Amino acid sequence: MEKAVFYHAGCPVCVDAEKMVLDYLDKSKVDVEVVDFNNDASKISEAESAGVKSVPALVLNGQTYHINHGASMEEVKNG
Repeated sequence: MEKAVFYHAGCPVCVDAEKMVLDYLDKSKVDVEVVDFNNDASKISEAESAGVKSVPALVLNGQTYHINHGASMEEVKNG
């Protein structure tokens, strides 16, 4: 099973993207972890290491996909 991580910061753009992306992913093929930085800021460095430049973003098989634009990682870090 493939592993995916969906990173977001809880903003309306991020929440809408989370709902849409998770509805479309085949859960029999992809194990998705959702990381909301409002609930787990310790994952910010993990996201940056994976290439996340803005949220919402999906990391799937080592590839980072930026979806729309809710906030830059600098904005996330600065609250």
